[in-house]
This record gives sequence, C-alpha cells and structure tokens, in this order.
Amino acid sequence: MAKFRIAKKRLNRSLGGDISIGIFLALFGLVMALPMVYAITTSLKPADELWVYPPRFFVTNPTFKNFTDLFRILDTSTVPFSRYLFNTVFVSVVGTGGHVLLSSMCAYAICKFKFKGRSFIFQLVVLSLMFNTTVTAIPNFIIMSKLHWVDTLASLVVPAFGSSLGLYLMKQFIDQMIPDAILEAARIDGANEFRIFFGIVMPSVRPAWLTLIIFSFQGLWNLSDTNYIYREDLKPLNYALHQILSGGVTRVGASAAATVLMMVVPIVLFLFTQSQIVETLATSGMKD
Repeated sequence: MAKFRIAKKRLNRSLGGDISIGIFLALFGLVMALPMVYAITTSLKPADELWVYPPRFFVTNPTFKNFTDLFRILDTSTVPFSRYLFNTVFVSVVGTGGHVLLSSMCAYAICKFKFKGRSFIFQLVVLSLMFNTTVTAIPNFIIMSKLHWVDTLASLVVPAFGSSLGLYLMKQFIDQMIPDAILEAARIDGANEFRIFFGIVMPSVRPAWLTLIIFSFQGLWNLSDTNYIYREDLKPLNYALHQILSGGVTRVGASAAATVLMMVVPIVLFLFTQSQIVETLATSGMKD
C-alpha cells in the first residue's frame, strides 16, 4: 500500500499575529456595538436616571415602565397599534420581495441577453444612483397623483420595486458568478428561461439577494416618509412612534423604548442572514 505524506499546513501569520488581530476585531466590534447598547440601557432607565447629571451609560435600576408607557400612549391613539404595525410589515415584506424579484430579472436580462440599448439602459441605472430623493420628490408625487395612488399603500410599495441599487448590485454579481457556458448547457438540456433563472441564476447569486433583502427591508421598515400618505390609518409604524417625540420631555423614556422597538427587527433579520452571506460568499465562486 502506497504511503502518502500529508504536509502540515503552514500558517501565513504567527500565533501572536492571530491574537493581535482577534483583539483588534473584538475592540472594534465593541465600539460599533456601543450605540445599540446605550439605546437599550436608556430604554430601561427610570425617569430619575434619564435626567441625572452627568449622564450614566448603564442603568442602575432597570425597569420596563418605558415600554408600558409606550404601548399605553399608542393605545390612546385613534388608530390601533396593530394597524400601524400591519402597514409597516406589509410594505416591508411586499416591497422587499418585489424589489429582489424584479431587480434580479432585469439584471439577468441585461447581463445575458444581447439587445440594442442594454448598455445605455444600465448607464441610466447607474446615473439614477446619483439623484437624491429630495430632487425626485415632486416628479414622484405628480406620478403618484396621476396614477391615483396617493393615500394608498401602493405609493410606498411600488416605488420600492424599482430601486436602482438592487438592479446595479444584482447585475454585478450575475456578471461575475454566472458563466455563459452553464446557461448554454442548460438550454441544450431543454430548460426554459424561467427554470434557468430560478434553478441556476438565483441560487448562484444568493449573496447578492440576501444582502439586498437586508438593505431593502431595513429601509422600508424605518420608512417615515408621508409625502404620499395622509390618512392616519395608512401611515407606517415609524411615523406613529415619531409622534411620541412631540410630547416633550415627559415622553423621553417612551421615545427611547420606541427606538429599541424599531431596531429589533432589522437586527434580528441581519443575524439570521449574515452567516448565510458569509458562507455563500466563501463557496459560490465560479470560473468559466
């Protein structure tokens, strides 16, 4: 029986270098987490600790009174809290899903189908990334008014479908990760374009659409723009929570609790998807 010698893997860094990098990353992560920790501790502070001077970073006597005050204030509103929550969840889920699907389809068509004007279209997409939302506010309102979408959730959901950032991101990933030879082989085997798209393209660019889900959902979840919504029962949760700030100093604790409430869902979504993004980025590289 032949014997094979397995060479010991040589490390590129010394043990001291690995420890130093680990310490640096731990310190850097701690600094990045400080604002979130401070927001949580502030939401648990009683009234006497909220106004103590000098301010304290950690809470001494934690209490959930700020959260109970928050829900009590929301219960006194003419619109129930569940309605605000439904509006935000509906806009976030539907807007994110449509954005990922349409961006991926459009990027696939631009990357893998040769037609006149595709480079010009992509240049327009890149150019649109330069425009601030303030610049496009009036044209967008005119469009929504002509479509009779003012005071409807469609005015929040449909614009999310056409965000140019998703198309740009998906196009870059499809160019790098999907060789034309694989698509040609699938067509020879009889696969149609929908099967190729959902069976080959989307699994291969999973890092892109997972990242896109995080950014799109976070933006829609924190949406407080009411340029197109004037009915109280159609306004998002973030808008309702921001109204608490208008109550003055007596609602500082409730506003701190509202801040924590709004950041919980995006953080949980990121925690569930970040490991998949790292894993897929490490294993999904393909070469033609």
